[in-house]
Amino acid sequence: MQIDKEIDTRGLNCPLPILKAKKALTEMQSGQLLRVVSTDGGSLRDFQAFSKQTGNELVDQQTVGDEYIHVLRRR
Repeated sequence: MQIDKEIDTRGLNCPLPILKAKKALTEMQSGQLLRVVSTDGGSLRDFQAFSKQTGNELVDQQTVGDEYIHVLRRR
C-alpha cells in the first residue's frame, strides 16, 4: 500500500485526531492515501463515522499494541 502522507496524533484525544486528519486530507489529491497513527481508543469508531460522513474511504484500520492505525483514501 503506497501511503502518500502520514500524521501522528499519538497522545491526542477526540476530536483532535479527526480534525488533524480532515486538515491533512484537504491538502491531498483525490485518490491519495493518508495514514493516521493514534493512541485514542475511541478513534476506531470516530474514523468509521468520519468516513461515512465525508465520503473519504476508510481503507484499513489496525490495532498494533496500544496504537490505532487508520488509512483513508481521499475522495
